[in-house]
Amino acid sequence: MAYIEKLPLGKVLDLKREVPIEEEQMLSKTLVQRDDLGMTLFSLDKDQEISRHSSPGDAMVNVLSGMAEITIGSDVFEVAAGQTIIMPAGIPHSLYAKEAFQMLLAVVKPEVNHD
Repeated sequence: MAYIEKLPLGKVLDLKREVPIEEEQMLSKTLVQRDDLGMTLFSLDKDQEISRHSSPGDAMVNVLSGMAEITIGSDVFEVAAGQTIIMPAGIPHSLYAKEAFQMLLAVVKPEVNHD
């Protein structure tokens, strides 16, 4: 049984090929969506954005290519290819493409107790 069903197992991958940058577009590909974990690949063309919102879990952004401006609360960060930032649960955040970029987003939420 594969837990990451949308990518081939046991194969070297270039995640950037999974969500190519398209002019004036934002693309996404969900890899895992569970109650306590989400993993999604994104690509945003220059000047595209993900508007201010918050998440019930910690959201880790790993920039695969390009440059993102990420606002967490009132703090603004420039995050480049090869860099990672974690946006804490419950804190409003937004992402803006200073230049076209691709990222892997992992959101880890509290475990659900099924008792």
